Amino acid sequence: MALRIGIYGQGAWGRALGQVFRQGGHRISTWSRRSGGEPAEVLAHQDVIVCAIAMAGVPDLSQRLSCRWPAGLPLISCTKGLNLQQLLTASQLWQRAIPSLSSLVLSGPNLAGELEEGLPAASVLASLHSDLAQSLQQQLSGDQLRLYTNSDPIGTELSGALKNVMAVAAGVCDGLGLGANAKASLLTRGLAEMGRLSQRLGGDPDTLYGLAGLGDLLATANSRLSRNYRFGLQLAEGLSAEEAVRSIGATVEGPSTAVAALALAQQGGVHLPICAQVVGLIEGRITPPEVVSALMERDLKPEER
Repeated sequence: MALRIGIYGQGAWGRALGQVFRQGGHRISTWSRRSGGEPAEVLAHQDVIVCAIAMAGVPDLSQRLSCRWPAGLPLISCTKGLNLQQLLTASQLWQRAIPSLSSLVLSGPNLAGELEEGLPAASVLASLHSDLAQSLQQQLSGDQLRLYTNSDPIGTELSGALKNVMAVAAGVCDGLGLGANAKASLLTRGLAEMGRLSQRLGGDPDTLYGLAGLGDLLATANSRLSRNYRFGLQLAEGLSAEEAVRSIGATVEGPSTAVAALALAQQGGVHLPICAQVVGLIEGRITPPEVVSALMERDLKPEER
């Protein structure tokens, strides 16, 4: 059955999702900050809303729509990152603004450029509302995008956010020419860091090894289509964080996510050494070679997750 889908955000991710859903026969309405207009107008007569805006825009948009949201209209949050001010995920911000909202999270190894080229991908639709998730899974899956479901939205969102930090580190690793051994070690330990924080905040450990965790990490940490990976490459070349973002010319969620993740980790007593080094690099307190030295000189101990 064709759905009426309202999409907030017309950056690369929002455009790619709109293209995939249109090809699936669904009717699409869109709004973006650049196009202007009243965002609440998109809410009328929709079966589901998809939010694909950058994290920085979620607090304002969710508050603007909180009094206009139709009862029973579900939201699929596709924003990857952590809000630096409130230390919340995107769906948590939406839920705080609209407590009655039935929300879902869409996340996985979905590089927008590949989706726009028509290449196949898979993703996870995570929600505490299992019947709703399974219904949308059936309606939104198609030849290009295959959807799976789980009941762990917080673990799914945290995995999608934290992998951007590890993609920055992977870009630095490749930019310094450290080789496959070093990068494999980095990503393995990075996955362990992602798991420690996710579990501390209530995520399911199994989510980490699925599409939203390991799958998304492998895609994002190995492709120049990834803004966060390119950001890390440019840091390794000697650019400052501000210069690297200007060079990329689009939103890069990894830097602010790294700072927010470190703040969450400190609150919960979780040790995130890779994340800490990425934050130091972003803030200009250390250089890329010093990051490598700091990680290699850590105390020897048993391997742990």
